[in-house]
Amino acid sequence: MATDIKDTAHPVEATAVMGLFPARPRLLALGEPTHGEDALLELRNELFRQLVEQEGYRTIAIESDCMMGLVVDDYVTTGTGTLDEVMEHGFSHGWGASAANRELVRWMRAHNDGRPAPERLRFAGFDGPLEITGAASPRQALTALHGCLSAGVDADLLPCTTETLDRLLGADDRWTTPAAMTDPAESVGQSAEARELRLLADDLVALLDEQTPHIITATSRDEWDRARLYGRTATGLLRYHFWMADTSPSRMTRLVGLRDSMMAANLLVLAERDPALIHAHNGHLQRDKSSMRMGGRLVEWWSAGALVSSRLGEEYAFLATGLGTIRHQGVDTPSPDTVEGLLYALPEDRYVVDAHRLAAALGGAQPAPRVSPYYGYAPLEPAHLAGYDGIVYVKDVPQS
Repeated sequence: MATDIKDTAHPVEATAVMGLFPARPRLLALGEPTHGEDALLELRNELFRQLVEQEGYRTIAIESDCMMGLVVDDYVTTGTGTLDEVMEHGFSHGWGASAANRELVRWMRAHNDGRPAPERLRFAGFDGPLEITGAASPRQALTALHGCLSAGVDADLLPCTTETLDRLLGADDRWTTPAAMTDPAESVGQSAEARELRLLADDLVALLDEQTPHIITATSRDEWDRARLYGRTATGLLRYHFWMADTSPSRMTRLVGLRDSMMAANLLVLAERDPALIHAHNGHLQRDKSSMRMGGRLVEWWSAGALVSSRLGEEYAFLATGLGTIRHQGVDTPSPDTVEGLLYALPEDRYVVDAHRLAAALGGAQPAPRVSPYYGYAPLEPAHLAGYDGIVYVKDVPQS
């Protein structure tokens, strides 16, 4: 069996990755089982460079705030701002401190310099404006959407004024208080003002749809795409805040599901453009249902990958990343009866494995699940093997 498994392994290169699929995927999703390890991001960067140079990929999207990602995209496409400013203001979740993310942005800007617009690389965040401690105010997305429409359509078509939005929104700290994440009573998401804002946001998005031909002609398709992003984000945030104020047992299930639904909506729009490499946690990109324990309770939901795959079919592909060791986090050599242990026995330091051929080599036997001593690392799920197109395996992850 070891020989059969070895025959499925190849270097992590664009040629080997593309060989896994019958045709070039429109969205190629590369997962990671833990965050904060630059070695994994450096591997992602190298694969993206090869996909750009050899396969015509033009976009990379990462698990970061979609609104903040516009700052990065403006920089890499037009040189707006400085690299330091972009790393500080263009990433959520602390990702801007990563040396590998900084190198990605620097390389993309250098690659685009002097190229015509159709050949430039694009950057996107595809997460909502959501942090572990709470959700952003819908102010930025709502007022930006209103501003786009105000500049392009007759004022009497608008459902409200900016003054009305400002009055209903109130102070931003009403929306962003961390206490609302654990205490529904602290959320303003079901207040009379929030309910009215949801109706106005829906009307603004509907108006944008109605005025699509005029807005594209008067501005550009990129500006229209940006306005659509504002609309998706505004309605998604208001829906998320509504469920933050919910007191039912389904509250957390709805919140995690809404987050991935917002991710999926952003990815489906990216699929309308050039082929894109998507990078996020395995749990957001897998085809199977995702799950985690929160407060001692099992929460299950459909991930962004499951939602997008159900729409795109073979145009969506998923590479799960598996790891051998993260010794600085207490993750030592895997047991040989796990997926990670079987792959650890191979001599290479990192490689990509055809997941379907791996399953065939196992002959129907299901490896044991790996148990992680580190809460920030999620091992591969043996039961999900059939849902992977490939596994990118990194034997040992050095400390960043």
